[in-house]
Amino acid sequence: MTLLNSLRRLLAIAALGLVHAAHAADASAPDLLIRQLSLETLEAVKADKDIQAGNIAKIIALVDTKVMPYVNFQRMTASAVGRFWRQATPEQQTRLQAEFKTLLMRTYAGALTQVKDQTIGLKPFHPEAGATEVVVRTQIIGKGDPVQLDYRLEKSGPEWKIYDVNVLGIWLADQYRNSFAQEIGANGIDGLIKSLADKNAKAAAPAAKG
Repeated sequence: MTLLNSLRRLLAIAALGLVHAAHAADASAPDLLIRQLSLETLEAVKADKDIQAGNIAKIIALVDTKVMPYVNFQRMTASAVGRFWRQATPEQQTRLQAEFKTLLMRTYAGALTQVKDQTIGLKPFHPEAGATEVVVRTQIIGKGDPVQLDYRLEKSGPEWKIYDVNVLGIWLADQYRNSFAQEIGANGIDGLIKSLADKNAKAAAPAAKG
């Protein structure tokens, strides 16, 4: 299995657990936030024929308006880029974040059509008093063995925000960091931006033709 296919598979699983909240989620407690988003994700996808049919534009709009308020996407991008993030100019950081966001959103959008009869199980959560960074552990339960799906969250003011996702024991930022580092090593930060932009343009082309 190629790295790209592996990433797509991981993101497909992650999409089952978190993409759309029908109402404003309660971000005051990390476990409540994940539980509410997860449950409403499955309910919304199962009830929406357009999403099930693969309406990419509609799914992307939902992700952008419903999920992003609960994600620290700058931190997620910085973590994926790794040590090179500090070497990037502010303009390069902005472009990296935009292209990475588009890449993940399109991958999530495609994966949502796979949602069928899965349910979410939340594992016991006992954070230390005063903790500002936590891991909330869940399982996707469907046919076959349960699938591990964990979230790293940080406290941002009075609310909690997600900054990384662990699928089957692999943190998303770690997985991307390796491939991003190889691209930057070969072609520089601008090379990575171009690579991401090319992938996004190629993914958008079929939708534009349709």
